[in-house]
Amino acid sequence: MRKTLAPLALILGILACNYPTTSIGGEPTAEVPLALVDASTPVGAEAPPPTLPPTRDPNLPIYTPTPDVPHGQPTLRSDYIEYVVQPYDILTAIAERFGVTLEEVVAANNIIDPNTLEVGQNLLIPPQSPVSLGPDFKIIPDSELVNGPFALFFDVAAFIDSQPGYLKQHREEVDGAMLSGAQIVQRVATEYSVNPKLLLAVLEVQSGWLSDANPRTSRLQYPMGVLDAWRSGLYFQLSWAADNLNKGYYEWKGGLTAGWRTTEGTLIPAASTINPGTAGVQYMFSLLYPEGEWRNIVSDGGFNALYAQYFGYPFDLAVEPLVPPDIAQPAMQLPFEAGVPWVYSGGPHGGWGNSAWAALDFAPRGEMLGCNQSTDWVVAAADGLIVRAENGAVVEDLDGDGYEQTGWTILYMHMASEGRVQAGTRVSAGDRIGHPSCEGGFATASHLHVARRYNGEWIAASGSTAWGSLPFVMDGWISTSSGILYDGILQRDGVSVEACECRDPDNMLQR
Repeated sequence: MRKTLAPLALILGILACNYPTTSIGGEPTAEVPLALVDASTPVGAEAPPPTLPPTRDPNLPIYTPTPDVPHGQPTLRSDYIEYVVQPYDILTAIAERFGVTLEEVVAANNIIDPNTLEVGQNLLIPPQSPVSLGPDFKIIPDSELVNGPFALFFDVAAFIDSQPGYLKQHREEVDGAMLSGAQIVQRVATEYSVNPKLLLAVLEVQSGWLSDANPRTSRLQYPMGVLDAWRSGLYFQLSWAADNLNKGYYEWKGGLTAGWRTTEGTLIPAASTINPGTAGVQYMFSLLYPEGEWRNIVSDGGFNALYAQYFGYPFDLAVEPLVPPDIAQPAMQLPFEAGVPWVYSGGPHGGWGNSAWAALDFAPRGEMLGCNQSTDWVVAAADGLIVRAENGAVVEDLDGDGYEQTGWTILYMHMASEGRVQAGTRVSAGDRIGHPSCEGGFATASHLHVARRYNGEWIAASGSTAWGSLPFVMDGWISTSSGILYDGILQRDGVSVEACECRDPDNMLQR
């Protein structure tokens, strides 16, 4: 079987589903500034919004965050290893996965055309050649990278309107609708579950859109400085930033990476005591700068100084742990009606983009090859409140407080607009909430993409991965992963159903 690299649009189609206890440091004496508080009533909720705990008195000295305990990050390799090419593999992704350059892999294997790979082909992966250790300075707490509890109190539109820069006048068409700069920032933050304050700070570093009313022309089309025609415009540029912030965060948290490679090809081992939030920022900036500039940005007095200038000291708002170690998943059922078989079409993969492998895919009968809206119903997997229903997404809040940044939430993706449940609706497990389709993100066939979050953090779907031991469980079916994207098994009472893009009865489930 021969595999040829596809154009970006087709690659995005294959990866369809990836797109579309509080501890506060310092002395608790001062309330959060009112400018950061959004006291609006949550969707469909009867309770008032939660109250922020007090933060450090600004007259007290800023404390130094405690270094994280190293938790299993791999060491850099000094030997050659072998890798067997899997379906959907591309050479650039393989090189990145193993911390080497594309050129190094090509040279080690005498590859003539890097745009073609053969499934089953053996590749020799060269050793990694690092330089000195990266900074151990902690830039941001995990809860300020994730679109979590404290993001509730930040009014994106009001903040942007208070700044003199270009962002407040920017308008751009996204999915056929004209959106303001604030709407785009909020949409990206919501989709990727990345804190909007972090996105704004990164945008300011890269383009000055908060402070400069007339940014240079090159930054109008590519405000993040990612010169890629497929990613022109604020929405796609911010989506790139959010996706790579997530990639660095979740791969570090999962112990899947040992460092970063900067733009000139320098491999920098990451300090083992940084936290995942800092890792996310370090990784994203490594894609934009050579080593010297990168070290300046991610060290004390770099990016963190700009962030503090706009939003205050980030560790004052640390929610630790963001996901308690003893947390348990609420009871959930399979998200389809009794007696209706569905195909288990995709094992663990990104909840949105390069986040933790938080999602599973299910496809309705007989419609694997097309994007026609299915007549089969998706149903709620648990009792809860629908807090968002737009752009192909339905989000259910399981604690019912009306916020998707707190507690358990479920994302149902690629939900057709016709027949879709409305935000503000309270549902019980088994209630109809819509039909699977290709709406939202990129999809090559009608299906349902379902993922979990807790306090805004994507929760890996498989307990057998490095991301944790909280497998996705529905009707007693337990999700496991082979370690290969989209490849997984659901198991219950000794019965196994393997994920497959096929119509084989052995790959179907029903309640």
